[in-house]
Amino acid sequence: MPIGLVALALGGFGIGLTEFLIAGLLPQVASDFSVSEATAGGLISGYALSVAVGAIALTAATARLARKHVLVGLMALFVVGNLLSAVAPTYSVLLLGRIVGALCHGSFFGIGSLVARGLVAPERKSRAVAVMFAGLTLANVLGVPFGALVGERWGWRAAFRVVTAIGVLALTGIVTLVPGSAGAAAGTGAPAGMRDQFRAFGSWQVWLTLTATALGYGGMFGAFSYIAYTFTEVSGFSSADVAWLLMLYGAGLVVGNLIGGRAADRDRDRALVLALLALTITLAVFGLLAGSAVASVVLAFLLGVAGFAAVPGMITRVTDAADGAALAASANVSASNVGNALGAWLGGLAITAGLGYTAPLYTGAALALTSVIVMLVAVHQARRAARGRQATDPC
Repeated sequence: MPIGLVALALGGFGIGLTEFLIAGLLPQVASDFSVSEATAGGLISGYALSVAVGAIALTAATARLARKHVLVGLMALFVVGNLLSAVAPTYSVLLLGRIVGALCHGSFFGIGSLVARGLVAPERKSRAVAVMFAGLTLANVLGVPFGALVGERWGWRAAFRVVTAIGVLALTGIVTLVPGSAGAAAGTGAPAGMRDQFRAFGSWQVWLTLTATALGYGGMFGAFSYIAYTFTEVSGFSSADVAWLLMLYGAGLVVGNLIGGRAADRDRDRALVLALLALTITLAVFGLLAGSAVASVVLAFLLGVAGFAAVPGMITRVTDAADGAALAASANVSASNVGNALGAWLGGLAITAGLGYTAPLYTGAALALTSVIVMLVAVHQARRAARGRQATDPC
């Protein structure tokens, strides 16, 4: 494994950590700044919105720059944002720090995934992306308990200081360990100009893959957003059990990410369809068996596995369809955030309608099933186009 991938994974870990740790710090933040819980929650929603906007805006703005240089700049922006959060004298400054740190999120994973695949042989590109995203999945496991633990012992500002230090290490690693050649747009077929970046979105394969990403993420996140209620109100767990159950789910994300990367390198389209189908089945079965504590433990882990197994393949698929355009890779991150919002909204509507705390699992299953259909359409269209090219090829 190229050592440059370790630096990229560390950057992903830091970014994921700052995204998730705030959930365990909200009570302290609200108390320190004398704001309501709802206002403190803006640190989460503001971050998510900034991710969606920054993924497109920063990637487009840096389209002509060498990718390694862009990653260095994005990591520096991340460090500045978290340092600002650590020393924030007011809630508004803390929110600003969160927004600044979030702006780099989508572009880092989008551009970083292209750099990661450029570090390995073509037949290992999905695994390389999976290694980079391993940092994010590990952060999902550790983020909330890390924030709660550090915040309880040393205060919420200490958590942001630790993340800032991780950002500095990742920045140093990217500068020293990622080859300069990995930062060049050439060699991956990547369009360098802004117009060419946006022209990549003329491909139906790009749009179908982005749609499948949004729906798949929406299915998983729609269930995950309310899974604590499912555990406590349906499965019979206490609120004290939720933390380790979420860590079990996060462990599933790590496993699913690695399995998905390997499977996508063997047969990407088949792996994606099977991963999304597995997510659909897991969500539906979870809804049926949520009343069983034992089944819920097993299914929480499997939900993580199935939920993230499609991620490495989706990113390599959309960038291949876009001829290596970095904007398409970043758009994939934006699509996942749109899906997160959609899934959470639909799950909330189902609960409000009185359908109970298993309803988000079923709405998630419906979204995931729709993503399977979209992916099957994309695969069919791609194969038909390939047959057409073979028929017209004089060789």
